[in-house]
Amino acid sequence: MLRHIIAVLILSLSFPIAVSAASLVAKVDVSSQTMTVIRYGEVIHRWPVSTARKGKYTPRGSYSPKSLSRYHKSSLYNNAPMPYSIFFRGNYAVHGTNQTSKLGRPASAGCVRLHTSNAAKLFSLVKKHGFKNTRIVVQN
Repeated sequence: MLRHIIAVLILSLSFPIAVSAASLVAKVDVSSQTMTVIRYGEVIHRWPVSTARKGKYTPRGSYSPKSLSRYHKSSLYNNAPMPYSIFFRGNYAVHGTNQTSKLGRPASAGCVRLHTSNAAKLFSLVKKHGFKNTRIVVQN
């Protein structure tokens, strides 16, 4: 219990208040192309991601998920597969990719790409914790 309280206090110094109240936080660091998944104040996963390539943009900020789509196909990019999509702002989502060789460097049109197995884990966690208790934080 004390460890949980200390972790929440540390998170509250690192994130906005609304984020520290979330039981699940997926923190995307664009500069290092990584996602850190924090559950109840404890890091449980750290994965490489791909965010926007040159000329594209991944929105920064703190978001609640808006919708989930297990078998989504892009309506903007030739029906490109977007498995385990977690939409957080308009057409922007965290989702799996088959372009795993590009993870760890900018490559997307703006979404946050994960290895599909990691996207499935995050998707399951979001379903378990719920939209109100999940934050997706994208920062430099």
